[in-house]
Amino acid sequence: MINKKVNSVKEALQGIEDNMTIMLGGFGLCGIPENSIAELVKKQTKNLTCISNNAGVDDFGLGLLLQQKQIQKMISSYVGENAEFERQMLSGELDVELIPQGTLAERCRAAQAGIPAFFTPAGYGTEVAIGKEVREFNGKMHVMEYAFKAHFSIVKAWKGDEAGNLIFKGTARNFNPCMCGAAKITIAEVEELVPVGALDPNQIHIPGILIQRIFQGEKFEKRIEQRTTRQRA
Repeated sequence: MINKKVNSVKEALQGIEDNMTIMLGGFGLCGIPENSIAELVKKQTKNLTCISNNAGVDDFGLGLLLQQKQIQKMISSYVGENAEFERQMLSGELDVELIPQGTLAERCRAAQAGIPAFFTPAGYGTEVAIGKEVREFNGKMHVMEYAFKAHFSIVKAWKGDEAGNLIFKGTARNFNPCMCGAAKITIAEVEELVPVGALDPNQIHIPGILIQRIFQGEKFEKRIEQRTTRQRA
């Protein structure tokens, strides 16, 4: 069994350079690779193309990279709650490609599976389909979409072992699984890193063959993007 463990986030992110394309798992602030994002800010890596469902909030998640103008292009599903993301997009400072959420997930999964392209009805007849090949299947029009090509994929899991096998918890099992193995190198940061054999094989969501590097994060804030409460009865 190949040991994929690295000793720090700094070691895990070796090889990430300016102008690269990076996938980042998570949905808003749920299940994001917090430690890796903080290290990218520290490294001052710039002109990045980031593939992520959205860009977090202004002062957390990918919003930290946006604040430092380290992202050149965002490939996302929506702007979300990030005012700086919206400002940079509307001012033309940031190149943005907005993609239907299901198409975004499938372009990740296609890259993971080695499928170069696929057809989907999502986006037909809208700006999403401009310049793309269109075909009819069973009386319905479909748009051809290409699998993503990324240098690195960075995901966050609840538990992992030194061989790279991963278990996700709750809704943090969002874009993370389909981004594993979808880039040349996949880095997994986990809350708990255990020896090989410590995980129940029946509980593993992603096999270690899709992971090249794994490390245990030092701390996780796990912020709540929209806190909703009600008064006690």
